[in-house]
Amino acid sequence: MSLKPITLWGHDSGPNAWKVAMILEELNVPYTHKMIDFPDMKKQPYESINPNGRVPAIEDPNTGITLWETGAIIEYLVETYDKQHTISFAIGTKEYFEAKQWMYYEVSGQGPYFGQAVWFTVYHPEKLPGVIDRYVNEIGRVSGVLDRFLKDKEFLVGGKFSYADAAFVTWYAVVPLFGDKIHLEKDFPVLNAWLERTKARPAIAKILQDREAAMKAK
Repeated sequence: MSLKPITLWGHDSGPNAWKVAMILEELNVPYTHKMIDFPDMKKQPYESINPNGRVPAIEDPNTGITLWETGAIIEYLVETYDKQHTISFAIGTKEYFEAKQWMYYEVSGQGPYFGQAVWFTVYHPEKLPGVIDRYVNEIGRVSGVLDRFLKDKEFLVGGKFSYADAAFVTWYAVVPLFGDKIHLEKDFPVLNAWLERTKARPAIAKILQDREAAMKAK
C-alpha cells in the first residue's frame, strides 16, 4: 500500500524539524515540509495544530494523527513506520530502552542548553557574559558526556546507527557561533568523529543540504 505524504511543519533555521526530516528520509516515508514563520506559529490556523505555537508538528493522513514535540514525533515515526527496525530496536529490548534514554537526554540536556546559548549569544539585546558562559559551559558538559560514552563505540546504541544518533546532529551546527569557546575536533575528538560518521549517511547529508539551502533562500 502506498503511503500518503506526511505534512511536516518546520522553520528554515530551527534545528528541531530538521531532525524529524532526517528520520522521514531514513525511513523513506513520503512527506511535505512546510515552512512557517515565527509570528504565524503563535496564531491560527497553526495553533490548532500545535497549541504550543512552535515547530515541529506533523499531520499524518495515513493514521489521522496530528502530533507535536520533537521526541514524541520521532518515537511515533519509528514505532509506526520502522517495523524492520532499520534505525530503531524491537520493543521491550535493552536497546529499545537505551535509545529512548538517549533521546530524552537530547531533548532535555542538549536542546535547552544549546538553545539558550544561542539566544544569549546572538539574540538577547543585552550581553550577559556570566549567562553566556553558563550555557556555553553546558554545551561542553553535554559534549563531554557523549565523548566519554562513545569511546570505542561507533554509535550510541546496539552497535548501529539509530534515531538516537540522528537526534543530536542539528544542534551541533550552532557551535561555530561560540568562536574559540568550543572546539569539537580538539576537545571532543570521539564525539566529532561520531558526528562526521552520522552526517555522512545519505539521508542525513541530504537534510543538512536542504537546511542550508532553506536558510540561504530566506
